[in-house]
Amino acid sequence: MIQQALIKILLAPFSILYGLGVSLRDFFYRNGVLKSISFDVPTVSVGNLSVGGAGKTPHIEYLIRLLKDYIDVATLSRGYKRKTRGFLEVQPQFSADQVGDEPLQFRRKFPDIVVTVSESRTFAIPQIMQRWPKTQAVLLDDAFQHRSVEPGLNILLTEFHRPFTRDFLLPAGRLREWRSAYQRADIIVVSKCPSQISEADKIAMLDEIRPFPRQRIYFSYYQYDFPYLIHQPGRRLRLTKDLDVLLICAIARTDYLLSYLDDQVRSVKTLEYEDHHYFTKFDISKLETTFRKMEGQQKIILTTEKDAMRLELHRNFLLQQRLPVFALPVRVAFHFNEGPLFDNDVKDFLLNFRA
Repeated sequence: MIQQALIKILLAPFSILYGLGVSLRDFFYRNGVLKSISFDVPTVSVGNLSVGGAGKTPHIEYLIRLLKDYIDVATLSRGYKRKTRGFLEVQPQFSADQVGDEPLQFRRKFPDIVVTVSESRTFAIPQIMQRWPKTQAVLLDDAFQHRSVEPGLNILLTEFHRPFTRDFLLPAGRLREWRSAYQRADIIVVSKCPSQISEADKIAMLDEIRPFPRQRIYFSYYQYDFPYLIHQPGRRLRLTKDLDVLLICAIARTDYLLSYLDDQVRSVKTLEYEDHHYFTKFDISKLETTFRKMEGQQKIILTTEKDAMRLELHRNFLLQQRLPVFALPVRVAFHFNEGPLFDNDVKDFLLNFRA
């Protein structure tokens, strides 16, 4: 704790400089020097103030499931760490290094929707409307801090155990903008809540965030489904207390996932990497060696669905070595039976949208 405090103190001057740059950019947007563009199609942004880990991907998937049976939905992501450039429609046969892991996950799980990637959202949205003119809503992945587009509905995520109210600007903390930027949100979702929280917990968080009267605030948590074999999605497995798990993942934080697994299986051994890490041949070799050395008759390799997109780049090796790699699906649910209220907020925005 003392060491972390000292690091924050040492990095504080750099955070101040970073904050000055953010403030200057905001000043330009407020005074019209830089302009935010709005579009004739409803746009819903899902993002966060902090760097990674708030659960944007599962919440985008929640919105896809909510809307796809009623309207034509498209998603637009940056395609983080992809090796390609420009505007692309994501196809199921693409690889993660072509389009990014999260967009590829969207495309494979929801084959009937349009999934796109582009560095420029202002360029990409007109492209979507030109190529798929029947599109009735565009979901913007990780777009809260990108001011060039003014979304019709702005959803801000913040973690229950790491809310933006307790964080600091980069590099001393994880905030990409000043805390006051939360004022731009229409809906605030406190994500990754424990499976059980009390009304007192809710009130305490409301007092800490202090949402404006026009802002709605919700509390979400994860529900995990049965893992499936990544090369045979139809083969599922129930997690039991006689199972030993080797968890390989490259996500922002694993504490929420580990907390769940600790209650489900006998033991968990982890191989952790930085968020969106592309696994090397050395990493996969280490995975095999570590797995072979694990004791016990009932053992599997477990990963997240996002990581499975990048592990697939080593498909041939994993199959040749007969490594049982399972992906763990996750869905978003809302506390206090407020899922229908959240759904109605989104639907009301779409029904009342005026270009």
